[in-house]
Amino acid sequence: MSTTAIPAMTSSGQPVLILKEGSSQNRGREAQKNNIAAAKLIAEIVKTSLGPRGMDKMLVDSLGDVTITNDGATMLKEIDVQHPAAKMLVEVSKTTDNEVGDGTTSAVVLAGALLEKAEELLDKDVHATVIVDGYSKAVKKATEALEAVAQKIKPDDREWLVKVARTSMQTKLVSREAEQLAELVVDATLAVAEKTEKDSRVDIDNVKVEKKPGGSLKDTKLIQGIVLDKEVVHSGMPKRVEKAKIALVSAPFEIEKTEFDAKLNINDPSMMKKFLDEETKMLKSMVEKTAAAGATVVVCQKGIDDIAQHYMAKAGILAVRRAKESDMTKLAKATGARVVNNFEDLSAADLGYAAVVEERKIEEDRWVFVEGCKNPKSVTILIRGGTQRIVDEGERSLHDALMVTKDVIERPAIVAGGGAAEAEAAYQVMKWAEKLSGREQLAAQKFAEALESIPVALALNAGLDPIDAQVEFRAKHAEKGTWFGVEASDGKVKDMFQREVFEPLAVKVQIMKSATEAASMILRIDDVIAAGKSKAPAGPPGGAGGMGEGGGDFD
Repeated sequence: MSTTAIPAMTSSGQPVLILKEGSSQNRGREAQKNNIAAAKLIAEIVKTSLGPRGMDKMLVDSLGDVTITNDGATMLKEIDVQHPAAKMLVEVSKTTDNEVGDGTTSAVVLAGALLEKAEELLDKDVHATVIVDGYSKAVKKATEALEAVAQKIKPDDREWLVKVARTSMQTKLVSREAEQLAELVVDATLAVAEKTEKDSRVDIDNVKVEKKPGGSLKDTKLIQGIVLDKEVVHSGMPKRVEKAKIALVSAPFEIEKTEFDAKLNINDPSMMKKFLDEETKMLKSMVEKTAAAGATVVVCQKGIDDIAQHYMAKAGILAVRRAKESDMTKLAKATGARVVNNFEDLSAADLGYAAVVEERKIEEDRWVFVEGCKNPKSVTILIRGGTQRIVDEGERSLHDALMVTKDVIERPAIVAGGGAAEAEAAYQVMKWAEKLSGREQLAAQKFAEALESIPVALALNAGLDPIDAQVEFRAKHAEKGTWFGVEASDGKVKDMFQREVFEPLAVKVQIMKSATEAASMILRIDDVIAAGKSKAPAGPPGGAGGMGEGGGDFD
């Protein structure tokens, strides 16, 4: 039922308005139905892009910018979702993306399926809290089941890591180059991985991803060092320096202005010349100090004065100015240099090393490559591709691949892909549910059915009959075929372990947990009270520009 306000009466029959005028309220079953319908709709949108046979979406924003992707998190970020329950599913994809980087589409599909199954129970008058309790016990059981069957590997086992990275890219636009790109991703991740006593840690921020249209995805390269999207500041400077000694300076090569207003009374042209000469002398001494420390390359975070540029060029120093702070940090990790804030302090010990520092022309831009660092703790992947859209999607695909490689290094356990892990977890939960009593058993069984929605969606996208596929993989799992899933490329149910389709256990666990939590939260809502829309202030006659008739409400 939907009302504009909650009616109440005083003893004299005078009506009392509790909610503000224009507010609306949905209660009970209607509120639940609305929320579930909205969440299911979001799951429907992303479901068709699941798996290697999944389709891409073209998203056009209000400014006309186009994004073409099949990455669940990107899709939902670009769609301007208005419904509050649907927004929760968008958050699920965001957290999954931030936490494990992959499985964003699966998380949303699973959350939608959990709500769909819960709706069947709600129609049979099973209380929402009972369903939520059943789901939380079932997710615990499903996690235990996967942890028991997951294959434990060594965190630095390159062969396994390449297989996992390759699987993550098989579902993307870059699938044809997945083999080559997987090698780059694993080399990059292992380069920046840091071992602790107990385990390994990877900070993905140390892998810099630069993209530039031109060439093809095959031309994507891993650079053992950093690429700066800047050019050498002065045409007289060398464009290539070998065995470079690199100084990283965060102070400007300029004469600093005084903090307070200062006046100079000059009443003689020679005084003016003296003043300018003094400035030049100071800049010259800065450059001399840098050269005396042995630096042949200078990367400056701030500006470099024209006169300083001139003296640097004379000294044969290659300089780059206005580098980003994040690039300075990455350069320090890659070359072993120390970022210096004070010229007085610069010494040979602060300099980093790279085999080559060179300015190269990429498309219309000139970029500086710092490569051949001895033991780089920060590296760059330079993505190339036919168009801007392709390199953008390439970047999203590589982000997912880097993240899954990181997941496996930090938690070295893997499961088979192609819906096999979900099908096995569903089978184990179904078996366990038989021992439960009461209505929780129904919720646990529905949880298992919802888990099967992922292999079923893969089968559907691969052009299989979903019911035949479901019957087949259920039978295989009952016969102890732990890793049977949907092989989308030739449209059959097969042993995915033999097909070398692997995913991190961490991703599967995160998908199940975040989808269950979101579904449970939506199920517990039985009352939606929405405030009236605030009216826009009256604008000039003719209406404000930009807010035409399209500014409607999408609830």
